[in-house]
Amino acid sequence: MGSPESRTTFTARATASLTPPSGSPPDGLTLNATIMLGSPFFGGHFRQSCDTRRYPLVTSRVMNRPLPFDPIARAARIWEDRIGPSGTMAAVTGVMRVQQIIQSAVDGALKPHGLTFARYEALVLLTFARSASLPMRVMGERLQLHPTSVTNIVDRLERDGLVKRVPHPTDRRTTLVEITDEGRKRREAATEAVTEIDFGLSGLTERQTEQLTDLLTKVRRAAGDFSE
Repeated sequence: MGSPESRTTFTARATASLTPPSGSPPDGLTLNATIMLGSPFFGGHFRQSCDTRRYPLVTSRVMNRPLPFDPIARAARIWEDRIGPSGTMAAVTGVMRVQQIIQSAVDGALKPHGLTFARYEALVLLTFARSASLPMRVMGERLQLHPTSVTNIVDRLERDGLVKRVPHPTDRRTTLVEITDEGRKRREAATEAVTEIDFGLSGLTERQTEQLTDLLTKVRRAAGDFSE
């Protein structure tokens, strides 16, 4: 049966995916997701060893029509019957699914501009900097990324002529990353694209969006994301 923690991950992966485990997924905008075929929500049963396959995740933007039921709500009811309280599982699974929907929308908006969200964030960060440049270490801290990831992001932006590495004026050991004029233009165009779709977040009023932000901030603070 496995531990409750492993079941939570197990169920979240299964219910967040709307691609059935058999047959070919439809063409279109997709995200990779792992479907656990042993899930009772797909007609199977929990077991220690279950098949794991890679399927593209069908997003709301490419489905022919909405499902006639909420798969996460249904999973929650089954969870209640077979395992126990489902509140946290349903909330986490919903957050994972919404993240996939939002990422799909944002990626679609940024792709024509040759950017990923990570590279777009880096350009925005540099734009916000007073000198339009920052040390890579600071970029990593602000973006909450591993140094290797920051290096990869900067390398790609530099190849595209959107940033450049420049020496620090007072610290010879430090290299600054500076946004270029082309980088500013690309950031402006990309910003228009993502704001036009409200960053993929739909279905909420302005007040509800503020409440959602407040709730997610509480989760991030509790996880040690920041100490303010």
